Order: sequence, then structure tokens, then C-alpha cells
Amino acid sequence: MSAVVEPPFADVTEASITLLIDRFYAAVRRDPVLAEVFEATIADEEWPEHLATMRRFWSSVMLTSGRYSGNPVSVHRAVRGLERSMFAHWLVLFEATATELFAPEPAALFVGKARRIATSLQLALFHRLDAPPDGLAPPAAVASGR
Repeated sequence: MSAVVEPPFADVTEASITLLIDRFYAAVRRDPVLAEVFEATIADEEWPEHLATMRRFWSSVMLTSGRYSGNPVSVHRAVRGLERSMFAHWLVLFEATATELFAPEPAALFVGKARRIATSLQLALFHRLDAPPDGLAPPAAVASGR
């Protein structure tokens, strides 16, 4: 009978966030769906700063370190070729990386935060004010013209 091997990190630390970000974005840069958009947006020489920014962002999200200050909505609005469906794909890669590196509880915390962030970004980038949120039908009175 073989022993079950758990991911190496039971705790979220600056070092574990660094490894998560580095592995995740290495996967993004190889991904057939996401690589093209990232390549068009981030020049090779800009990747070290992007990774540093993402480390600060996730440090602030997971450790409440306050290391990140920025406007993710504004940054994502400037990305050409970004499509709503790419967020689901991004989440699959992120979840795979988090579950590879972390024990189930911290992995689930990362994934939960990532899902909320992705939902918020999608609403900010793609939702129209004159339409109901995705997945919600308009109220019956409005739909029937009453």
C-alpha cells in the first residue's frame, strides 16, 4: 500500500506565495489559450516586475500584508484580446497549481479567493448596466413589459 503524499505547504508564507506565482505564470506562458494574450501584453523584460507585482498582490490577499497597491480593473481593461472565457481557463490553471503546492485547506483558501477575484473582474469588465448579471433572468414584470 502506498502512502498518500500531500503537497509541501501547510501554511501560506511569502516564500510559498513566490513559488505559487512563479509556477503558475510559467504554466500561463506555456498555455495555448492564455499565452498569446500575456505575450501581447507583457514584454519579456517586463515579466520580472509583473511577477513581483503578483507576489505583492497575493501577499496582500492571503496574508493581509498591504504590500500591493494598484487597480486590477484598470490594468485588465487595457488588455487587448482578453475574453470572458479566459477567466475560467485561468482559474483551472491556478487551482491546479495551488493544489499541487499546498495542503487542501490553504489550497482551498487560494482557490476561493481567486474565484471571487475572477468574478469581480468579469463583472467590472464585461457586465452591462442595462442587463441583469450573468446567469440571472430579468424580473418577470420587466421581461413581459409590465
